[in-house]
Amino acid sequence: MTKHLVVTERRRLTAIRAARLFDGVGSAFVADPLVVLDGATILGVESGGTAPVGAEVVDLAGTTLLPGLVDTHVHLAFDASTDPVARLAARDDEQAVAAMAEAGRASLRAGVTTVRDLGDRGYLSLALKDRADQPTLVAAGPPITSPGGHCHFLGGVADASEAGVRAAVREHVERGADVVKIMASGGTMTPGTRQECAQFDRDVLRAAVDEAHRHGLPVTAHAHGTSAIADALAAGVDGMEHVTFWSATGVDHSEELLRAVVDQGVAVGATLGMVPVEGLVPPEEIVRRMPGVVANYRRLHELGARVVAGTDAGIAPVKPHGVLAWAPPMLRQVGLSPADTLRAITSVAAGVCGLAHRKGRVAPGFDADLLAVDGDPLADPGALLRVRAVCARGRWIA
Repeated sequence: MTKHLVVTERRRLTAIRAARLFDGVGSAFVADPLVVLDGATILGVESGGTAPVGAEVVDLAGTTLLPGLVDTHVHLAFDASTDPVARLAARDDEQAVAAMAEAGRASLRAGVTTVRDLGDRGYLSLALKDRADQPTLVAAGPPITSPGGHCHFLGGVADASEAGVRAAVREHVERGADVVKIMASGGTMTPGTRQECAQFDRDVLRAAVDEAHRHGLPVTAHAHGTSAIADALAAGVDGMEHVTFWSATGVDHSEELLRAVVDQGVAVGATLGMVPVEGLVPPEEIVRRMPGVVANYRRLHELGARVVAGTDAGIAPVKPHGVLAWAPPMLRQVGLSPADTLRAITSVAAGVCGLAHRKGRVAPGFDADLLAVDGDPLADPGALLRVRAVCARGRWIA
């Protein structure tokens, strides 16, 4: 019997040099880093060192190297126009997916290599998962909402009963969603709903969380109003988005609820990060409430909450896809240190997305998601806007 020797060519390694490295978890830079990639995976990280024989060397001289950024709250289906809801409604599914793909590519160009989409139309985001030209995608599908509730037009309407939300969660499981998003309160993008008003009874929210956890999925709740925040906490959600304590006349402060967020380990998706757009100013009701919202975020951070920047990318011109790099100055206003700020958009955000084992760090065994910027982002958060190079799962983004 003749034996045939099969020879497979070993993939060529890539060795990346930069001036300094923020590894996603430390408080100081690693000087003169050498990061070695084996395809889509980080093989080694050291200070100084010699590139492996035969490796392709990429010299990003003068730059700071970071993990690719992680945005915990985007809407790829919304195009950041002045009326993203109407623009989406005018697109058929094929057109919507094409526009969503461009939103994903814009995110990559800005250094955002992982996104959690917390509200698409009809599960369209699932068509973008694992595409080479897209960020790593954690998808919620259409958010579960009440009849006529916030974002009902995305297709996630459930009967506002325990049986109704359980059925909606099971559908999300069957369709392949990674996380369940439920609208515990109303929102500004949907006429007929109000941010301070709860949309589901507490027992109904609890049933949704129980069903999702039974299937191994986490739940994050859109929660503006104080009553919705209290109900979401009682229901046992894993995360909450916005968490503004919005009332009909201003912003509430509840030390008891703030402490409960921390005690229960609930991740806080603070809605931060926006680009300045000439001629556009936030609505007066938002401007008036922002000091109170920021004060609550600051208190949550002081108490030890996991605060990340969930930008809500796509919902307005000030929220283009890739806007996450504009969030660090606002995170610092909330009280995060420079290093905490970078962790909040890398390793901590990766943990909130359920990807702490492979995203948000520059370390052996992690995905080869890298961002190189000109400048020092610990001293100057604006350095994150000066993108020199982006690598997503070992692939360089043009």
